[in-house]
Amino acid sequence: MSAAERRESVLEAAVAEFALHGLAGTSTEDVARRAGISQPYLFRLFPTKKALFLALVERCYSRIVETFIAAAGDKTGDEALEAMGDEYEKLLNDRTLLLLQMHAYAACEDPDIRAATRAGFKRLWTLVEQVSGLPFDRIIQFFAMGMLMNVAAAMDLPTVDERWTSWCPRPEMTATAAATGNGAPSWSA
Repeated sequence: MSAAERRESVLEAAVAEFALHGLAGTSTEDVARRAGISQPYLFRLFPTKKALFLALVERCYSRIVETFIAAAGDKTGDEALEAMGDEYEKLLNDRTLLLLQMHAYAACEDPDIRAATRAGFKRLWTLVEQVSGLPFDRIIQFFAMGMLMNVAAAMDLPTVDERWTSWCPRPEMTATAAATGNGAPSWSA
């Protein structure tokens, strides 16, 4: 296996560990074991645990950016927001990606992680603003809904059938379907 392929397999193993345990709680020994390599080899690929985590933060935001670009296609305005929001909901089904993202926010006390997380979030914001062409306040609403959906997904609220969770899209319901009056708020409200 080439170094690039090995690096990729380490990132795959690491995302699962960091999503479960966060930056502080993840051991490089566990990452190496999951990746099927020695801990010294892990450190040849990533000089520190934080460097590995930073690579995962970048990868997380890149995946969301790629998803938003594909979803929006040639759409603009609320139609673009709706498409990006619907695809983001699908990403939230990947609890590993979701929990890694939440751990990145939680680790922002570290200045390097804060800088990487800010840069990733800014990249998303700029993309959504440019693609949609909508006013600043509308972009704020979109991201506010996204963060609400993150929190709901982290708590697995779509599986809770109680009145206070009725706004949450259920697994079979997209934001678009929800916008037609089935309980959840629309990404383009």
